Amino acid sequence: MHGQRRSKVTEYGVRMREKQKVRRIYGLLERQFRGYFYKADHQKGVTGENLLGLLERRLDSAIYRLGFGATRTDARQLVRHKHVLVNGRTVNIPSFVLRPGDKITIHEKSKGLARIQVALDVASRREQPEWLELDRDNLTGTVKQMPAREAITLPIEEQMIVEFYSR
Repeated sequence: MHGQRRSKVTEYGVRMREKQKVRRIYGLLERQFRGYFYKADHQKGVTGENLLGLLERRLDSAIYRLGFGATRTDARQLVRHKHVLVNGRTVNIPSFVLRPGDKITIHEKSKGLARIQVALDVASRREQPEWLELDRDNLTGTVKQMPAREAITLPIEEQMIVEFYSR
């Protein structure tokens, strides 16, 4: 009787859901996400691809992609607890943006952690992105190049996000 009627999802609603989906995938708050969008908008090139490139180059995202963390949240915690070195220096900021040539290493004392070994086993079944290079023996990874849109296999329609912020 009550509540049987479903309202149609508006164009705005569709775009908002896409933005929220990407925000949740990467574990960002609204203000952080908006900041990434504006950075991407001011870079040369396609805004949507720039946005996804920035999000993928975050340290916590790269740790997840390399397989050191089982989930993005796990990767974020590894970074926050100082288990990660970038170019030989301890970095505990998950939003640290990597550049081509950066070397990501697991701290020497942390290499024996069971959770990292389990995550690597799980990640071995996942496809390794071509913009990252992994050395499983030394638990190091290198950023070879900027991530291309084709390297990001998530079901994301970045154009919807651009349209959402362009209203």
